[in-house]
Order: sequence, then C-alpha cells, then structure tokens
Amino acid sequence: HRKKFANFGLYTSVKKMYSVIIKLAHRRGWLNKQSLERHKMSEQQKQSRLAPPRGRARLWPVVFTSAVILVAVVIWAVVKKQPAKNIHAEHQYQHNHEHLFEPLSESTDNDSQPKMSPAPPRGGMSLNDIVRYARVWGPIYTSWYGKTAPDFTLTDISGKQHKLSDYRGKNVMIIFWATWCRPCLIEMPHLIALRNIIDEDKLAMLAISKEHPALVEKFVENKKMNYTVFSSDTRAMPSPFNRIRGIPCSFFIDPRGKIKLATEGTLSLGEMKAILQADSQTQ
Repeated sequence: HRKKFANFGLYTSVKKMYSVIIKLAHRRGWLNKQSLERHKMSEQQKQSRLAPPRGRARLWPVVFTSAVILVAVVIWAVVKKQPAKNIHAEHQYQHNHEHLFEPLSESTDNDSQPKMSPAPPRGGMSLNDIVRYARVWGPIYTSWYGKTAPDFTLTDISGKQHKLSDYRGKNVMIIFWATWCRPCLIEMPHLIALRNIIDEDKLAMLAISKEHPALVEKFVENKKMNYTVFSSDTRAMPSPFNRIRGIPCSFFIDPRGKIKLATEGTLSLGEMKAILQADSQTQ
C-alpha cells in the first residue's frame, strides 16, 4: 500500500510506525537477526526500484525542448509557404497599377499641385481591387453600399442651398473635414486637382465642416478651395452622415443616387479617379 499512502501524504508516518514495530518485535525476541536483515534489504530494493534513473531524469527536458523547437519550425515553414504562391502575381498587379497608389504629398500649398495620375485602364480596376490595395484609408459603412443615399438640404458658406437629390444624373463626392485635421490638409490639394480635371456637370463635390462659418470662410479663401464648402452641424443630417467618427471621411454616390463607397482616411488623386470610374459593385 506504499503508493496509496504516498498519495495521501501518510507514507512517511506509516513507515516510521512500521520500523518501530519491527525493532520492538526484535527486542522481544519475536524476530531473529536474519529476519531483520531481510527486512532492511527488502526496503532498500523497493526504494531503488521506485527511484527514477538519473540519466532519464536529466534527458527528458532536452527531449521536450527539441520537440517544441521542431513543431515551431514546421508551423513557421507552412505559414510562410502559404502566401508565397500568389506573391509574384500580386507584385505584377501593383506594378501595372502603381500610378493609382502613389503616396500622398505632405505639401498643403496650392501653388504646388499634386502630380495628376493617368487614367486607369478600362475594365482593369474594380472597387474590390482599389479597396484591396488601399494604404492609408479603409472602407466604412459597408452595409449602406448599393442603398439610396438619404436626402438632405444644406446651405453653403456663400448662402446657396444644396439638396442632395438635385444631383441625380451625376456623381457626388461628400467630404467631411476640418481645418485642424492634418490628414485633411494633406488630402486637400488632391481634391482641388480633382475639381480642376472633372467638370461640375459630371461631379459634385460637397465638403462639410462642423466649425464656425467665419473660420471656414477664411480658411477656404486662404487655401483657394475650388469646390463647394459647408459649415453645418452634422448631427442634424440623416444617417449615416450623422455618425461620422473619423476624418477625412468621403462618400461616393453614383448618378442613380446610391452609395457606391464610403472611406475613412486620406485619398490620393489617382484613387479618387479610380473610384469614380469603377463599377458600383463591391463586396
């Protein structure tokens, strides 16, 4: 019952009691000297059988560590091999459409206009492709894609009223921005260039800021912004326009009045042109 007693922490106590009984029996003459020697030898043999070999006790940490390293190497090799299958095709695609994804210029001076990217090949770009290779922006409000944009009416800084539904038949780009927003300032020269190359009868550009009208008017004059600018409280606008959390934020609305794409982050001129020219279907 040695293992059973050991599990309950009683083996040591039982062993001492057993030794006392053996010694007492020997003193009383119940056991002879030979029986006592056989008892001691039996105890030593049991201890030697239960004790693990020294070499084996030292070897198992090495075996365990080696196994862990081997498994880690195998997993790393499998993970690294998986994306390598399409890496050549992906690099080739990026090279063919590199003009669409040039880094945005840090300059906010209107005197230095951004380099205008050539138009993408016809049929060569889709919204899925554009979103896939986005660098500094991402799609938002995807549940609204393909749905009719809620109508609203706003008055721009010059006092003219604009109703969204009045722009049916042309593309509409709604930009949410602020004068203190550094990414908005980086994106601004690209918006000015876009206005210069696409006529108003094909594209309406509506830039909305929540700041004070006097501040916005002075900023527009200094930066020579050539597209329509509003100073309005977006909380009064319908959803999703009243749920903007990050700026710059842009909504692309097709000529049918349906939301084509919504983005958060800075867009380059080439990306804006590609989004406007791409098909409306995206996942």
